Amino acid sequence: MEKLKEKFKRKLAENNYKLTKQREIILDTILEKENWHFTAEDLFAAARKKDTDIGMATIYRTLELMQNLDIVHVLDFNDDSRKYEIYLEEAHHHHLICKGCGKLIEFSDQDIDYFESELEEKYDFEITEHKLRFYGYCNECKESN
Repeated sequence: MEKLKEKFKRKLAENNYKLTKQREIILDTILEKENWHFTAEDLFAAARKKDTDIGMATIYRTLELMQNLDIVHVLDFNDDSRKYEIYLEEAHHHHLICKGCGKLIEFSDQDIDYFESELEEKYDFEITEHKLRFYGYCNECKESN
């Protein structure tokens, strides 16, 4: 957590931004929860528990700044809500998405990385990114149907 906080501070300074009290509270709130996939509203509710003066506009502005500085990424699952997650360059992962409750499960798989390398070689193509998502039903939703 401290490593990510230092990275954020460094990126702010490099881009002539200050680490305000509210930005620090927002960052700490995000970093407290491991593998948290959150909406702006989720972050607002959690941050307000620490500082009732934080407004929704501050959340949106800070998320936009964090996105521009590659601290968080927007997850686009083609639904009506934007979800965010902390961006870890060294931890590429994929998602399982429950169509019943919306639960997100992260996973990594070396076979997928191997497949990517095979594609690059076979088609003489440099892959710069990929997003893999599987949709289905989590155990709880399967059992309730």
